[in-house]
Amino acid sequence: MIYVSGLSVALALALVPSFSDALKDGECDVCVGFLDRFYQTLQDNDVKFNSDSIEKALLKACKDAKGKENRFCYYIGATSDAATKMTNEVSKPMSYHMPADKICEKLKKKDTQICELKYDKQVDLSTVDLKKLKVKDLKKILEEWGESCKGCAEKSDFIRKINELMPKYAPNAAKARTDL
Repeated sequence: MIYVSGLSVALALALVPSFSDALKDGECDVCVGFLDRFYQTLQDNDVKFNSDSIEKALLKACKDAKGKENRFCYYIGATSDAATKMTNEVSKPMSYHMPADKICEKLKKKDTQICELKYDKQVDLSTVDLKKLKVKDLKKILEEWGESCKGCAEKSDFIRKINELMPKYAPNAAKARTDL
């Protein structure tokens, strides 16, 4: 009798969903962020919520993705150079309106690299002292803006270029800065 009840308890515990599978706060930032925005664009563009149309829209969205989001697209097979293809692991659950964090939990089980992607910290251009940033960070600011600094040899050249372009790409930060 005790053997049967012990077996039933073990079976019951095996069937209860594990809380360790749930995403922790800040985990899978890129996956959740990208899929949340993607879901919102699907709704805004009145895309039919079936697997095929979602997959086509996902492939299109991944063509425009840059940085960490492009790497995420690569991991799920939504880029042309990807070795594997798991886009149906996104499109099918999304057609049922499954939340992005739940989709990312399932993707994490298939490929843990997906949840290792993190967004880079954003620099607050209105308060940061550009002279204290590394050249690597200054280059990253220009890269995020889609600009480059040809002929820049020193840190001061990069700072000058950022100050030139700031009104165009970060007008609020440019107004807030007093050292211009």
